Amino acid sequence: MTLKDKSVLLFDLDGTLVDSVPDLALAVNQTLQQLERDTFDEATIRNWVGNGALCLISRALSASKNIDNTLPEALVTKALSLFLSFYQDCVCVDSALYSGVKETLTALKERGYRLAIITNKPETFIEPILQGLALTNLFELQLGGDSLPERKPHPLPLFTACQQLKVSTEQCVMIGDSKNDILAAKAANIDSIGLSYGYNYDEDLAVHQPNYLFDNFNELLTVLDGVGELA
Repeated sequence: MTLKDKSVLLFDLDGTLVDSVPDLALAVNQTLQQLERDTFDEATIRNWVGNGALCLISRALSASKNIDNTLPEALVTKALSLFLSFYQDCVCVDSALYSGVKETLTALKERGYRLAIITNKPETFIEPILQGLALTNLFELQLGGDSLPERKPHPLPLFTACQQLKVSTEQCVMIGDSKNDILAAKAANIDSIGLSYGYNYDEDLAVHQPNYLFDNFNELLTVLDGVGELA
């Protein structure tokens, strides 16, 4: 079985294409050190990633996945500014592509698909990561978590991508590793493919019922045959 009449693939970034936790963890801990607060191991921080920079640093300040709503706003604002500055300096040092990502993206491009990035990561960090991991020139569009008034799981980024690429929702597939991706796709009435290996807080992504759920990125090729003359 394949996804028919699709021409545009909307990809999440962190946890889907790239394991960015090593660099995120470094920047988080540098921030906490600057604020004279306890630091955390990479495995702990890994479980806080996936909802954007503000949520990540708020969890770090809370020392928990559950954000402390009593955190002073001034502290959160200062911490976020520090984090973004530190992360800018290490955005693609130890981050790495997941297995099969570059080869599969290249194959999909050759099959005629148009590729786009829709991530909750701040927009300014997208291009440095793509450049650092040699993924430039593959994506027509890049939308970050601060590109629009709303971010995933809100459908606005997906609708905006459709508008900017001049395609219908029926022509698109959302591909990601977390419930934010699947919920955004459902809200936009877009088919979705879930990937089990990313940042989903140990929750079974199958609960959110993506159209397909794969353990390996290259399995995308089994349901995406090609478009146009390549189909």
